[in-house]
Amino acid sequence: MIPTIDKNFVKKIIPERIPGHYYKKYTFGLMLVIGGSDFYSGSPALNAFAGFRAGVDMVRVFAPERAANIVSSFSPILAAFPMKGNYLKKEHLSLLLYQVEIAKEVSRGKCSLVVGGGLGRTEETQKTVVELLEKVDLPMVIDADAIYALSEKKNFFSGKKAVITPHLFEFFILTGQKIDDLKPEQKSEIVKKEAEKIGATIFLKSKPDIISDGKEVLWNERGSPYMSVGGTGDVLAGVCGAFLAQNIDPLRAVAAAGYLTCRAGEIAGEKLEEGLTAFDVIEALPQAIKEVKEG
Repeated sequence: MIPTIDKNFVKKIIPERIPGHYYKKYTFGLMLVIGGSDFYSGSPALNAFAGFRAGVDMVRVFAPERAANIVSSFSPILAAFPMKGNYLKKEHLSLLLYQVEIAKEVSRGKCSLVVGGGLGRTEETQKTVVELLEKVDLPMVIDADAIYALSEKKNFFSGKKAVITPHLFEFFILTGQKIDDLKPEQKSEIVKKEAEKIGATIFLKSKPDIISDGKEVLWNERGSPYMSVGGTGDVLAGVCGAFLAQNIDPLRAVAAAGYLTCRAGEIAGEKLEEGLTAFDVIEALPQAIKEVKEG
């Protein structure tokens, strides 16, 4: 019997904040986001807003110039560094690695990386993503276009704390395994084997969602039919990144992120139905978290 994530599971994961206790910036982590391109400029903003709503103290976005400027325009709480050009290039790598080291220092090691949303799939971008992931030792969430970059090379995760968040087709791109028509129990066994082989935690967006680090398997059965709208995957990645920045282990970080994102989708979907957007899911996250803490 595969365990299903519930409130009690998630409640143990959400970091406690003691009333009257003094906390300062970065106590609850710093999340770095690398994403965006000339066309897909909103994904990093969704990552960032979701991270804030999940409790991370600070988010820094690194994106190609146009995307970074759009991200900055959403809100004064978003800090976005513009990188020259319309997409991620090899020439950006040294800057990004330098910024990672600065982030690790200022956050006193409570730092994570979310990469992939809106990056695009140019050959140079894909190669740069792989080189970046090889060299970075932060807890990381690999989503969307960054998953495609791993299709050719993914043998470098040993010793890293990594979460990969594919939907069924991205899982096929990542592993070569087409599992759409299999029963959940069969899918779970394959996800577990692939997670062990890759050396990362996989969150397969399915029905149910299947999460495995190669040792344990968990199911997330929450969710709303209105969450098929674009951007909800960016929300999941941002929530997971927030928990990773607080030194929560990858399996539990993404399991809690999946539960809370889907519960937020349920809350928003009850009110908005077909009108739901990814921002509505983000805005419902505090209510989902409060439910868990009080439950």
